[in-house]
Amino acid sequence: MGQVPPMTATFRVFLVAALGLSVVLPLVALILAAFGLRWFFPALLPEAWTTESWQALSGGRLLGALLESIGLGVIVGVVATLLALPTGRTIARAQGALQHLGAAAAFLPVAVPPIALAAGLQLALLRAGLGGTRSGVLIGHLIPATGYLSLYFFGIFRLLDPEIEASARTLGASRWQVIRRVLAPILARPVREAIALGFLVSWAQVPLTLVLGGGQIRTLATEVVAYVQSGQDRYAATAGLLLAIPAVLALAIARRSADRTGMVPG
Repeated sequence: MGQVPPMTATFRVFLVAALGLSVVLPLVALILAAFGLRWFFPALLPEAWTTESWQALSGGRLLGALLESIGLGVIVGVVATLLALPTGRTIARAQGALQHLGAAAAFLPVAVPPIALAAGLQLALLRAGLGGTRSGVLIGHLIPATGYLSLYFFGIFRLLDPEIEASARTLGASRWQVIRRVLAPILARPVREAIALGFLVSWAQVPLTLVLGGGQIRTLATEVVAYVQSGQDRYAATAGLLLAIPAVLALAIARRSADRTGMVPG
């Protein structure tokens, strides 16, 4: 392989820098807005600093929304992974048109706009007596999360040679032994990543939570919207910063894992 042409190398540097700035600049703006007091145009920095909005984390509305988001995210991440792993495996092992149909079905809840999905789900949940409940919101979050993760595991199992399982059975391993000694070590990392992805899908949900929760279930994402609408910019920035932290951590962990496996050049 020859040396990278100068124009290509320059473009890559520019692209990486642009992507980096697109992540860093919004975070810097959120930090300044979350701690800033009396920050008016054209000043580059706030006139004073305060931790008033962060003190709300010791109790009240913001803390409740944070705990609600964490609880929903953890449950959705775990349950969606348990549902999606066998679903993705089944789709990957299917043949021809059946595989395409299964992949399309998994992609459907991902492709449908969340507000349209919420409108349809609301009717069903109201009839089931789950409108405006935590259970209803949980079901709503599980649908797109399971779709995402089914496609994720579909890709994982397409790369996994099915002969590995067949060889283990040929050597006398039971179904449980195949799962525990063959598949579990291989799938340990994908399962962890899937739980994190499912958590993030739930963590960032706004339309499904607003519609299905009927204003009764408040998460960090919906609180950001509420604070912005009411003109409470500092609280909106604080909630937005908290909302961004898991995504940034997930990106950093993914990068570190990729570096360890040699997937991303250092």
